Amino acid sequence: MTLPTRRFTLTVAALLLAGAGHAAPEQREGVDVGKNSAFTKLAPAEEVERMALQQYRQQLSAAAEKRALAPADHPQLKRLRAIAQRIIPHALSWNPRARDWQWEVNLIGSKQINAYCMPGGKIAFYTGILDQLQLTDDEVAMVMGHEIAHALREHARERMGKSAVTEGVARVGGAVLSAWLGIDPRVTDGVARGGANLAVLSFSRSDETEADLVGMELAARAGYDPRAGVTLWQKMAAASKGAPPQWLSTHPAGKTRIAEIEQNLPKVMPLYERARKTRVQ
Repeated sequence: MTLPTRRFTLTVAALLLAGAGHAAPEQREGVDVGKNSAFTKLAPAEEVERMALQQYRQQLSAAAEKRALAPADHPQLKRLRAIAQRIIPHALSWNPRARDWQWEVNLIGSKQINAYCMPGGKIAFYTGILDQLQLTDDEVAMVMGHEIAHALREHARERMGKSAVTEGVARVGGAVLSAWLGIDPRVTDGVARGGANLAVLSFSRSDETEADLVGMELAARAGYDPRAGVTLWQKMAAASKGAPPQWLSTHPAGKTRIAEIEQNLPKVMPLYERARKTRVQ
């Protein structure tokens, strides 16, 4: 690394640390996961969401060609959309951009145990995760909340921002100038391209834990029992049989995340009980 490059990288690191050092958010009811990573500032949200929409459309088109895209009257798709309709209103407070997202939920016929929510609110479930695990509505809500949380917390942008930092001065410089100083956004194209396939993007274990907790809160606020997170991951562990399915490939170990969920249940159970009573009334 040349001296000028090293100096610039250190400058970027200092800026990111400064952004991360803001005062903690106000106390709120529910889980506490802090602010979004400062690395998200290195990847423009508009470009990431545009890329996500393009990839989502391509995947739906490919599924339709194989007659694997569920029609609107498919019972499982109707079920998924009904669950999403209850969860999404509670997602909006986590990210101001989410209020303008064109949310979609689709079902793809595949044996894969998989589901995702791309930036911009583009959700897809595979029939494998529903059929093989025989998920209850509460467990589906936990999966859906988890995937929505990735989008709300902008983990894809965070990964792209971190890639920009590690891939060299030119890309980092362009991203910083565009995101923070208003320079020509075309210089950030490289950052957006670094996102690869957003449907199978691997997140860090800390991101996965964060998504578990935020997703659990979203499900609880929507009136779904957050204790289903425990049974969900028990089913996931049983399905892995020594080789974790794609959806679990980068996730924390089942016992670890179950312990984390159980530790945080007292923070979300009151939200669930309140939502459940409201729905009964």
